Amino acid sequence: MSRRSLPIGIQTLRKIREGDFYYVDKTGFALRLIDEGTHYFLSRPRRFGKSLFLDTLAELFAGNEALFRGLEAEHRWDWSRRFPVIRLSFGGGVVRQPGELDAKISEQLAVNQEALGISCEQPTLGGCFAELIRKAHATTGERVVVLVDEYDKPILDNITDPEMAGAMRDGLRNLYSVIKDSDAHIRFAFLTGVSKFSKVSLFSGLNNLKDITVDARYSALCGYTEADLDQVFAPELAGLDRDQIRTWYNGYNWLGEAVYNPFDVLLLFDAREFRPWWFETGTPTFLVEVLTERGFFTPDLAQVRASEALISTFDVQNMPSEALLWQTGYLTFTGSRQIGARWEYQLGYPNLEVESALNDALLKGLMGDAMQAERAVSRLYDVLVAGDFAGLRRHIASLSAAIPHQWLDTNPIARYEGYYASVFYSHLATLGLDLVPEDASHHGRLDLRLRFNGRIWLFEFKVVELAPEGAALQQIKDRCYADKYRAEGLPIHLIGIEFSRERRSLVGFEVETWGPASEAAF
Repeated sequence: MSRRSLPIGIQTLRKIREGDFYYVDKTGFALRLIDEGTHYFLSRPRRFGKSLFLDTLAELFAGNEALFRGLEAEHRWDWSRRFPVIRLSFGGGVVRQPGELDAKISEQLAVNQEALGISCEQPTLGGCFAELIRKAHATTGERVVVLVDEYDKPILDNITDPEMAGAMRDGLRNLYSVIKDSDAHIRFAFLTGVSKFSKVSLFSGLNNLKDITVDARYSALCGYTEADLDQVFAPELAGLDRDQIRTWYNGYNWLGEAVYNPFDVLLLFDAREFRPWWFETGTPTFLVEVLTERGFFTPDLAQVRASEALISTFDVQNMPSEALLWQTGYLTFTGSRQIGARWEYQLGYPNLEVESALNDALLKGLMGDAMQAERAVSRLYDVLVAGDFAGLRRHIASLSAAIPHQWLDTNPIARYEGYYASVFYSHLATLGLDLVPEDASHHGRLDLRLRFNGRIWLFEFKVVELAPEGAALQQIKDRCYADKYRAEGLPIHLIGIEFSRERRSLVGFEVETWGPASEAAF
């Protein structure tokens, strides 16, 4: 198989198929959707190929057969029929005022009128949209296809201003309600975006949508599967560690087959370098601010449990942290179970890229000083490699001293061990090391387990009054947290760390090493 061009940033099927670009065939998913229903909604994180899939649907319904030769749809579609397609997209630009939203909608309705050769006479935006749908049906004799991309972006553009975000939501709700009212004239409708707003808040006028966001059958509708990499992109794999690609970028899952973010894969193949490509395209400033303000316990990010109702509850006035993290792609499904009449989901990091990059951003938010956080991460790695416990003590003392007192005064968890565990956990997660927070055994839960440099590191954090009590190390021993690792024959470091509640500084640091003396010595 010869190498082709990488479709970086290309969101149109025609450009990919008429050029010499790699293409992952998603037309089988399109055919299934069309066969089984008429009105759909899909939420996926940014840069997952949603726009390309909508463009594929548009070309399919428009009957452009030449673009589908060699694809699954070629011999399964009736190319003699062509359907009128209305496309709306809110992906371009930033909308800050209701008037700007109205202008954006008006522009797109005008573009669709020109494309279909139809003129609307109704003065309102909703009236024009409904008229456009009716006339398109009447003119062509075929029911209309309505495709909406980035349906939620005007809301997300204003998410830090709940009042303005609410105004955007109301304007979009009025527009989308036309789709339901025009049902007799619609063959197929598909709306997609990043967030999954509750039906009550945004889709109260469009309650006939089938939400396929969390559906095992469509988990791989957007994104690249393992088979896609091995088959479609086989010429690009030479010289790259396949397991490393998987560790860095695979793992996004919606209760079915796991996928890679296409943007990550394409940038990796282009630069031949492992970096947080997807994460770097949009620093989640708002997300970091929300999590730090709420005092979110960062070790919980590795193992979140949430109900179906919780992750589906998302509106400008109500954004649970778990729903925010999941919908933006920083957490993904790692399991599920039914408990009586309800479903419970387990969420975790999809891959190393997200775990490392998100914790790096959170660490800077937790410390309140980005440069201090950068230097601290580098210094911590050097100390761990050297096995320098005195240096580790100095590092943690310096770390706590570097945090601004005014920040500690306003943070809700700064007086508890959870805060210090969060900072230290985010340090280690930023480095991409093998660690487990809240490491469970039948004796209890250890704050943090690190497996690094041929050794097991067990950390317990405590906040005490003024003087060290030795309780942190004693708890590790009393609860036998090391027992589960003894059979591995590796040195085990038991590290108890204590902070003063009043002084807001490190006051206790104790270490015991168990295991072969020759291996335990540094």
